[in-house]
Amino acid sequence: MQKIESIVKDSRCYFNDYGVRSGLRQKRKLGAFVNSLIATYRKKASHIGYTFVDDEYLYDMNRSHLQHDTYTDIITFDLSDKTFDYLLGDIYISTDRVKENAQSLRLSYQDELLRVILHGALHISGFGDKTKKRKRK
Repeated sequence: MQKIESIVKDSRCYFNDYGVRSGLRQKRKLGAFVNSLIATYRKKASHIGYTFVDDEYLYDMNRSHLQHDTYTDIITFDLSDKTFDYLLGDIYISTDRVKENAQSLRLSYQDELLRVILHGALHISGFGDKTKKRKRK
């Protein structure tokens, strides 16, 4: 139980580039905001790792883990132990998808990157992409 308590007390978000340059700014402030957003919806604290990758890496991950044969901007893995009151998870984001989505939405890359990061925080908090109606289809 001691180890879990230390995780909760040291609540953090980690941001890592893997073969890409995310260009993410103000990581500490963003991590604090993500933690407060998560706490608002579900848990007291969080330990979340964000990894920024290219399209091919996330495409391969999407096929192997989710059996989806499509490109995606984000994949979220909730690794939390439901018997404890904390969140643990890994979030992978394709910077290629973020760039393309930013162009099509007429947003800056940074704004779209922040939107996708917060989208992942909501996923890890238990929110899905589909409404009940869309799931039935």
